[in-house]
Amino acid sequence: MKKKWYTRFIKGSLLIVALIGFSPLYAQTGEKPAYYFTHLNGLLLFLFMLLFFMLATVFYLKFKTGEMIKINRRLKQRNAEKKFDRYIANLDSKQIDAYLNYKKDSAQTKTALPGNTGNTNTLLKNISVFLLLFLNGKMLFAQESVPDKGSVLGETGIIITIVLLLIPIGAGIIFMVIKVLNLIKQNRNRLNLAEADQLAQYLATPPDDDTRAALLKRKEALDYELTHNELSGSLAPQDAKGLIGSISVNSALPVVTQKKRAVKRPNIDPELSKLILWYIGCATFWLLFGTTIGEYLGIKFVAPDADHVSWLSFGRLRPVHTNAVFWGWASLGMLGLAYYIVPRVSNTKLASFKMGWYALYLINASVILGSICLMAGINNGGGEYREYIWPVMLLFGTGLILTLINFIQTIARRTTKEIYISNWYIVAALIFGLVITVVAYVPWWQDGLGETIIQGYYMHQGVGMWFMMMTLGLVYYYLPQQLNRPIYSYSLGILAYWTQILFYTLIGTHHFVFSSIPWWLQTIAIVGSVGMVIPVVAGSTNFIMTFKGGWHKISDSYTLPFYLVGIIFYFTGSLQGTAEAFRSTNLIWHFTDFTVAHSHLTMYGIISFFVWAGIYTVIPRLTGREAPQITVGAHFWFALIGLLFYTVPLMYGSTLKGLMWIEGKPFIESVIFSAPYWLWRAVGGSLMWIAHLFFAYNIYKMLSGRGIVDVKEAAFEKLARNTEGNI
Repeated sequence: MKKKWYTRFIKGSLLIVALIGFSPLYAQTGEKPAYYFTHLNGLLLFLFMLLFFMLATVFYLKFKTGEMIKINRRLKQRNAEKKFDRYIANLDSKQIDAYLNYKKDSAQTKTALPGNTGNTNTLLKNISVFLLLFLNGKMLFAQESVPDKGSVLGETGIIITIVLLLIPIGAGIIFMVIKVLNLIKQNRNRLNLAEADQLAQYLATPPDDDTRAALLKRKEALDYELTHNELSGSLAPQDAKGLIGSISVNSALPVVTQKKRAVKRPNIDPELSKLILWYIGCATFWLLFGTTIGEYLGIKFVAPDADHVSWLSFGRLRPVHTNAVFWGWASLGMLGLAYYIVPRVSNTKLASFKMGWYALYLINASVILGSICLMAGINNGGGEYREYIWPVMLLFGTGLILTLINFIQTIARRTTKEIYISNWYIVAALIFGLVITVVAYVPWWQDGLGETIIQGYYMHQGVGMWFMMMTLGLVYYYLPQQLNRPIYSYSLGILAYWTQILFYTLIGTHHFVFSSIPWWLQTIAIVGSVGMVIPVVAGSTNFIMTFKGGWHKISDSYTLPFYLVGIIFYFTGSLQGTAEAFRSTNLIWHFTDFTVAHSHLTMYGIISFFVWAGIYTVIPRLTGREAPQITVGAHFWFALIGLLFYTVPLMYGSTLKGLMWIEGKPFIESVIFSAPYWLWRAVGGSLMWIAHLFFAYNIYKMLSGRGIVDVKEAAFEKLARNTEGNI
C-alpha cells in the first residue's frame, strides 16, 4: 500500500532535523558546538526546531482533517434516505406531531456536495527546503560570525525570560492541535443547512402506514412521564426540626449570566445593544487603521526608502500607530464591553445612554484630530510616545469623565447588595486613567528630571492601571460566563486588585535605571516590579483554576482559546517585565528592540486577546448571529503565530545587540546585525495584520450574517413556512 504523504513528510523532516542537530553550525576549533544548550546558537536552534515541529503539526493536522472531511462528505452522499430514516427515528414528540400533521406532497431532490481537492506535495517540499536553509542559519544571521555570548545565560533575568518564552510556545502548540482537531466538527456544521434542506424535502412526503404507526408508538413512549412521587408518596414530609426547610435550592449566582441552551439571545435593551455595537465597530476601525500604519512601519525597517513624504516619515507615523491602537482600538473596545457588564451585574438600566454616546463622540474626535496633528508634526514632544497635544487629550479625558459618572450612577442604582468585582476593576481603571492623564499633561512639574519621572509614571500606569485594570475587570465577568461556573476565588481577586494598585503605581521609573534620577527611586521601582509577582500570580491562578473541571469546553469553544492565550501572556509577559527591571538585565536590554517586543507581548498578547475574546462573547448575545468558525480560527492562529514571529526574534537579536554595545562595538555594526531580526518583525507584523482583516470580516458577519442552523430544526421551520404559504 502506498504510504501517506504526511508520513513521508514527517519522516523526512525528522531526518533533516536530526542531521542538523548533530552537525555544528559553526565548525570552529576549541569552541563548543552551536547545538550545545548553554551556547546561544544552540538555544536558538532548539527554539526554531520547536517552531518547525509546530508547523509540521499544523500541516499534518490540516491535511489529515481534509481527508476525513472528504470521507465524511462521501458518506453523507450515500444512502441519503437511510440517514433521513435515522433522523425520523430520533424525532422528539413535538417534531413527530409536526411530521404527522404535514400533508403536502413534493418532489424529492438531492443536492450534490462539492469536495475539496488540491496538490500539496510541491508545497511540502518547498517548506522542507525552506526550513533546512533556515535552520542552517543562512537566513538568520547577517554576518559570517557572531561573538560567543554564552555567558549571557548566567543572567537571572535572561533565564527567566527563556523559560517564560517556552510557556506560550508550548501552549500554542497544544491549542493548535486542539483547535485543528475540532475543525472536523466545525466543518460538519457547514453541511447542516444543505442537509436540512434535503431532509425537509424528504419529510414533505406524508409517512406511510407502517411509519405512522411506529412514530405514534414512539410518541407515546416519549410523552410518558413519571409522577415523581413513586418513592416519596404524595404526602408532605414531617419536618418538626426544620431541617429540610433550611436547605437552599437557589444555586444560581446573581452576578453571572446563566447559560441556557434554549435561549438564543438574553433580554438586552436594544438601545444598549446599539451603543455597545457602535463602540466595538469604532474600535475595529481604529484597529485596522492603526495596525495598517504599524504594518507600513515594519516594512520601513526593511525598506527605509519606501517613501520621501514628510507626513509618512517614521517619526510621525510611529506615534500615530501607537496612539491609534491605544486610545482608538483598545480603549473603545474595553469601554464597549464594559457597557455590557456594568448594568448587567448591577441588575439595573444604564444611567444615561446620552452620556455613553457623547463619550463615544469625544474619544473618536480625539483620535481623529490627534492622528492629523501627529502626521502634521504637531505633538507633545516630551511625551514617551509623542502623544497628542493637551487640547486633543482633553477630549479623551472628558469622554472618560462622562463614562465614569455614568458607571458610578448605574452602580449606585443597583438592585443587588454586593458590587461585583468586575465593577471594582472597571471603576478603578477609569479613575486611574483620569489621574495619569492629568499628571502627565499638567505642566507644573514637567521640568528637567521631573519630566522624566512623570513620563515613566504615565507610560507604565497607562498600561497597568488603565488597560490592564479594565481588561482584568472584563475577564472576571466574561470568563465565568463562558465556562458557566463562578470565578474560582473572590478573595484572590481582591488580593490581586489591591496589590496591583499598591505595586504597579511604583514601577514606572524602572525604565530609567542607571539614569540621573535618584538611586533610591530606581531601587523602589525595582522592588515594586518584584512585588508585581503577587497580583500576577494571584490573578493568573484565579483564572486558570476557574477552568478546573471545564477544560473540555475549550475544544468546543472559539472564545475560550482567546481567554486562555490572554491568561498565559498575562502571566509570562508580566513576569517578563519583572525580569527586565533587574539592573543586570536592564543594562543589556534597555534602549534595544527588546522593549518593543515586550510591549507587543503585553499590549497585544494580553489586552488585544482579552478584548477579542470579550467581543466574540458579547456580539452573538446582542445580534443572535455568530462568525464563521473557520475565519475565527484564522484570526486566532494568524494573530498568535504572528505575535511569536514578531517578539521571539526581536528578543534574541536585541539581547545580542545589547551585549555588542557592552563590548564597545560600533553602533552601526549593531544596526547591520539587526537587519534579519527586523525582517522577522515585518513578517510577524504582516501575519498579525492579516489576522485583523479576518477579525473585521467576523465583525461584519456577526452584525449581518446568518448563524449555523440545526438540521432538524431548520427542516421543520421550512415545513412550517410551506404549510403557512398553502393556507
